[in-house]
Amino acid sequence: MSESSQRLQDVDACVDEVIRRVGKEITLGLPLGLGKPVRFVNAMYERAKQDPEIRLHIVTALSLLAPKGSSSLEQRFMGPFADRLYGRIPELTYARDVTKNRLPENVTVSEFFFKAGSFLNNRSQQRHYVCSNYTHAVRDLMGQGVNVVAQMVSPGDNVDAPGKVSLSCNPDLTLDLIPRLRELEAGGTPVALVAELNANLPFMGHHAEIEESRFDLVLDQPSTDYPLFSAPQMAISPEDHLIGFYASCLLKDGGTLQVGIGSLGAALVHSAILRHQHNEAWRAVFDHLRVSDEFPVVHEIGGYGRFDEGLYGCSEMMVDGFLYLMEAGILSRAVYHHAGLQELINRGEINTTPSLAMLDTLRESGLIDSPLRARDVNWLVSWGIFSPRVEFKGGRLTASEQSVDGDLDSPETRQAIETVMLGEHLKGGITMHGGFYVGPENFYQSLREMPKAERERICMTSVNFINQLYDHPFGDQRLKVAQRSHGRFINSAMMYTLNGAAVSDGLDDGRVVSGVGGQYNFVAMAHELPGARSILTMRATRKSKGKTLSNIVFNYAHCTIPRHLRDIVVTEYGIADLRGLSDEQVYLRLIRIADSRFQQELLTLAQKAGKVDPSFSLPASWCNNTPQAVRSALAAAGTGDWFPAFPFGRDFTDEELTLGKALKGLKAATATRRGKLSTLWQAVRASDEEERYQHLLKRMGLQNPRGLREKLDQRLVIHGLHQLETPPDTGSSKT
Repeated sequence: MSESSQRLQDVDACVDEVIRRVGKEITLGLPLGLGKPVRFVNAMYERAKQDPEIRLHIVTALSLLAPKGSSSLEQRFMGPFADRLYGRIPELTYARDVTKNRLPENVTVSEFFFKAGSFLNNRSQQRHYVCSNYTHAVRDLMGQGVNVVAQMVSPGDNVDAPGKVSLSCNPDLTLDLIPRLRELEAGGTPVALVAELNANLPFMGHHAEIEESRFDLVLDQPSTDYPLFSAPQMAISPEDHLIGFYASCLLKDGGTLQVGIGSLGAALVHSAILRHQHNEAWRAVFDHLRVSDEFPVVHEIGGYGRFDEGLYGCSEMMVDGFLYLMEAGILSRAVYHHAGLQELINRGEINTTPSLAMLDTLRESGLIDSPLRARDVNWLVSWGIFSPRVEFKGGRLTASEQSVDGDLDSPETRQAIETVMLGEHLKGGITMHGGFYVGPENFYQSLREMPKAERERICMTSVNFINQLYDHPFGDQRLKVAQRSHGRFINSAMMYTLNGAAVSDGLDDGRVVSGVGGQYNFVAMAHELPGARSILTMRATRKSKGKTLSNIVFNYAHCTIPRHLRDIVVTEYGIADLRGLSDEQVYLRLIRIADSRFQQELLTLAQKAGKVDPSFSLPASWCNNTPQAVRSALAAAGTGDWFPAFPFGRDFTDEELTLGKALKGLKAATATRRGKLSTLWQAVRASDEEERYQHLLKRMGLQNPRGLREKLDQRLVIHGLHQLETPPDTGSSKT
């Protein structure tokens, strides 16, 4: 640690020192998601609440909070669950105050990405939202005047790396922010960089491992280390599973994968593993759906066999699914931080096992000379092509008491190299580049317990290295293109318009649902990289106020991805390959994968607008896009639960799953005024005379209700549980 760095054991002393350094006008940059240093942030926020002279502007994204629930029933359901998962984790007090609209006047919070839907009705956050591509976030943070950056880091002391820390879950922006802030400091602007040590954070190496002295202040208070905030596994519906299945058909063995968070990403991972490990069951669904005939793009860019060459992961977010792909033997294609070497591997001119033939190819490609020089030998040793025992002394190669000249045409030299000098395999291969991570607790535990050699296959790095092709200190465009062969960039959308625009982050009234994040970056990169494709996944329908609506729409007054970047869209009803097609073909291919309840209406609107030939009528083969068809397709895999709701484990108990379904049904049933009155009327008459639901009522704290509110809640729960056994036939509406 340099003389300018301080280790402090008291969080208030850390706040004091920050204020001493930069004054009371503080623009605090925090990592998105997991990497927020909760102890320091809470202390700084509390100081600002106590001292109105402090002007605190927090600039960040994705402030994570334990779920509370809005209604009394949701609160009863979520309370024990949240206590179990988050009870030992300190809460971000500023984030909770944001949700309750009680920030003091001297504190502002601006985010460039929200947890989806969390602030739709929060006017303060809607006003202070900063719309920014992920790759522009560092620029925009600097534009906001950030003068303090604080982050949770993993200490190196526990992993034999004294003087080092790991940015672990969030090198994404920090790696590029630190030098920018030091430039600001050199120009005379005071800054403060704060690291909060937490031994529970997995220590990730490579780019994420940096000198502790790069921070000004290091909060070291191990007695208050807290568990990491986890994102519980969410259920995967049959529709999600079929979307994931279709997307898995588009993965090319030997290719590159980016995937986003959520059930659609988890569904893709599950189907990819099914394709690899249980190909017969996977092929049964493939054949049932006649994918080869209906969607020929699969033959052009995808596949239906095992992943023998493996995939390489390059994703702004390293979701837990990448670890499951690694464990399944799918995430196994290593890439190397040398463009020339990677290009030779891509062309099949060399493999990862050192040999004389490899040396000859390297020589022919100009990567090494003959006779070998010191720099050639050092380079060969660094990549594992030569054994570490090989040295270059006095113009000769030496190893195991053998010494020969460096002439690769010499039989004596070639024999010595082949006998005692070659390495076992190429070194430095990376199978996963990620910018940030957040996931369930077992994901963090797996990273902590992972053998070092396996963890070394993962490189957490700058999002500007991952999300775009421009040259970066960690790799230039040539390297990125070489590594990202057959890229498949898979992200989700909320809606898609018939002319090819994606709606992923906002509503037509201007309200922000989440944020652009990196979606635009990956879509644009897919159009620039040779052989790459952008794949947007989306459920064909959604429920709103008791009605079923189509997510494929004729038009919409907001878009995230413009129509000129249209590529591949996947719903549970198939694959629409839109790249380079005429508008009429685009309209029809999207109608082809819409829910059949809305296809005719969409076609009529398209024809009225002059985008589709008025004589065109829906083919009979298009008109079976129904929820029942989804379930029939998944059943084609054969006996057994091939598409479970929780393929990767779950945090909810059996009781909570049952109650969750019941509460979800109640929420849908009461979405309209008429539905609410009807549900209340039925609930008043509901009873549990046979005491079948007592254990569930006990879980909700409603086994012995007191007062009118609790009695009504009890009846509502009983009614909801009844409805699970005899669901009402409500039908659907086309609006």
